[in-house]
Order: sequence, then structure tokens, then C-alpha cells
Amino acid sequence: MLWIFLTAAAAPLQVARNALQRGLVGDAGPWGATLVRFLFGLPFSLAIFGVVAALSPGAAAHLSTRYAVVVIGGAIAQMAATASLLAAMRRSGFAVATVMQQSSLPFAAIFGWALLGDGLDARAWIGIAAATAGLAILSWPRREQMQGAGLGVLLGLASGAAFAVALNAFREAGRAFDPGHPIFSATASVCIAQTLQSLILLTALAVLRPAALLAVARSWRASLGAGFFGAAASACWFGALALAPAGPVRAIGVIEAPIAAAAGRRLFKERLSPRQLAGGALAALGVALTALG
Repeated sequence: MLWIFLTAAAAPLQVARNALQRGLVGDAGPWGATLVRFLFGLPFSLAIFGVVAALSPGAAAHLSTRYAVVVIGGAIAQMAATASLLAAMRRSGFAVATVMQQSSLPFAAIFGWALLGDGLDARAWIGIAAATAGLAILSWPRREQMQGAGLGVLLGLASGAAFAVALNAFREAGRAFDPGHPIFSATASVCIAQTLQSLILLTALAVLRPAALLAVARSWRASLGAGFFGAAASACWFGALALAPAGPVRAIGVIEAPIAAAAGRRLFKERLSPRQLAGGALAALGVALTALG
């Protein structure tokens, strides 16, 4: 059950990263803010890997074509997902982007089953369905927030699908690198993926949007914070994915939603509506069923 604890730890770390990262979108643009996540997280990821490697005697890298394909595919999908989510938040607001991005939950389960042969029992599938429905009810935006949100909805759905691809790709990477040492394998894959992502984005922005690189450099203090929380969250996510299928991991990760709601909408000072209470209860039931599945 270590994967459950790792997923639970990843959720608040990811919320903190998103909160810091969203503030960088205005000047740096979505791709510049995406670069922050990977470039400034890389030193922290390397430090985490160093500690894990020191505590993992006998662990060794098993590089192969299969590993290269899945880690590169996952890195590209994660970049696309992050940029799409930030663009959706900027165009249609936090509420619309949040609910549409939750499509990564069923997508992750379906992709894992169809492409990787991950076997889930009936209780886990029911839990994933319940958690998805609960999230939709909990975070469904008000009618006025949906006006003119067409492109934001599509970007949010694209983000969910890309995150689902990335989750399954990184799960496969963890299993290919060193199956006998999943945490070592996961943290090594974080470092490799973030190195690739940083190099790709640095090169692309240097050619296409050098002003975005200047904006990232000017905001280095906030970027360091986003990098630290991003690296810690990624290490927990990758570790969980090395131990369990992407669908259940993503389902447990829905505990991020109420944390994000509290941070983004200041729900600590508001009364929850009956609809939100029902959605939260359904999502909690889905998490419990998935964890027990």
C-alpha cells in the first residue's frame, strides 16, 4: 500500500506547485511557465535521486529501446498536458480548466487497460467511475463561467488525455528501468524526463520566444519554489506509478481537488452547497473503493 501514501503525499505538493506556477503564466506564457516546472525542479530531483540511490544497494539501470520510447513519450505528453492546462486556466478560468482536466482519471484507466494490459477488478472500476462523477459534480463551474469557454473546455480535455498518456508512459518506464527497485527506478526516470523536457523547452523558447526565457529568469525566486514542490510531487507520483496501475493512482490523487478548491477559491471561508457536499462524498467513496480494489 506504499503507492497510496505516495499518491496522498503528491497531491498537496502538486497544488503548491500549481499555485506558484500559475502566477508565472502572464509574463512567461504557458510554455515559459511549463519550463519552470522542469528546469527549476531538476536540481531538486537530482538531489532526491541521490538520496534514493544511496539507500538502494544493488539497484542498477537497465536502458533499452523500450525504456527510451516510453520515457520520451511520457516527457512530451507531460509538457503538452501542462501547457494545455495553463492555457485553459488563462482562457476560461480555474473552474472550467479544473473540471475538464479531471478527464485524465478515466482516460488513465482506459489507456492502461487497453495499451498496457493493466488488470483492474470490478471494485476498482466502480471506484474510478464514482470518483470521476464526484469530481465533476464537485467542481462543475457555474453557468456564467461556462459562457465562451469552448476553447478552454477543449484545452482542458486535451490536458486530461495528455496527462493520462504521460501517467501510463511513466508507469511503463518505471517497470522497464529496474523492476526490482521501483522507487530507484521512479526517481531516476524523473531526472531523465525533466532533463529532456528542460532541453526541449529551452531550445524551443530560445528560438521562438526569447522574451519568455527572460521572464522566467526574472522570476527565479518563485520559480525555485515551484521547482521544489514540482520535483517532490513528481517523485511521489512516479514512485506510486511504479507500484500500481495509472488508473487507481490517479483515482487516489483526486484528494488534490478539495485541496485545490480550498487554495483557489478560499472555500475555508464559504459554506459548501448541497451539490458540492454530494460530489465530495461521491469522490471520497470512489477513492475508498479504488484503494480497496
